Amino acid sequence: MKKNVEYLYKKPESLTDETTIYCAGCGHGIIHRIMAEVIDELGIREKTIGIAPVGCAVLAYDYFNFDVTEAAHGRPPAVATGIKRSLPDRIVFTYQGDGDLAAIGTAEIIHAAARGENITVIFVNNGTYGMTKGQMAPTTLPGQRTTTTTKGRNTAVHGFPIRVCELLSTIDGTVYLERTKIDSVPDVIKTKRAIKKAFTYQMENKGFSLVEVLSNCPTNWKMPPSQSFEWIRTKMAEFFPPGVYKDAGAGK
Repeated sequence: MKKNVEYLYKKPESLTDETTIYCAGCGHGIIHRIMAEVIDELGIREKTIGIAPVGCAVLAYDYFNFDVTEAAHGRPPAVATGIKRSLPDRIVFTYQGDGDLAAIGTAEIIHAAARGENITVIFVNNGTYGMTKGQMAPTTLPGQRTTTTTKGRNTAVHGFPIRVCELLSTIDGTVYLERTKIDSVPDVIKTKRAIKKAFTYQMENKGFSLVEVLSNCPTNWKMPPSQSFEWIRTKMAEFFPPGVYKDAGAGK
């Protein structure tokens, strides 16, 4: 006689069974799982299209069980704009790192926001160029050591980090901006809630949304995963405070 089984865990349908190439302890896997859960819960898997650029997530099409295309480095907002305007019934998102979005793609993200494109942007901020062995990124913290700032980022020489949510909050075309982190279970839950709101706003045709996620890169930070989560809490979150930077969706 079979007993009734209650499942407490189930792999989201929006994730494939492919083994990822991400380093041990990397935050991308957590964020992928969150996004897949949200897409399943909203019932939009068959109409979702993702855009992955150059960076650690360049092979995202292997891990997501829906349509994903690639874009040239920094150009996902432009590709997303073309897809969304051609297929307005689809749910379109970009998945971008700090080098892609805040360096080579700065103009793209600013003007997509200024146009109020009805897309969702997931911005993964780990303060380093993870794919290319840990060089300084636009979001590298002052004093932080990288392979190109071996004595620490010197703001007098290298400039200051870019705070993306604060920057985009001044643009009228943005509807929803939130910065979250993934260093604890409560923060993972907050991140999921933010990503779900961003997708929901797109489904309701409210306009441009971006969720910035403070993530970890244990390999290039040269520390174990547990210590990298502590770095997010004590260092990154101090310079990049989590919170809602704009939410104009409720009034639309």
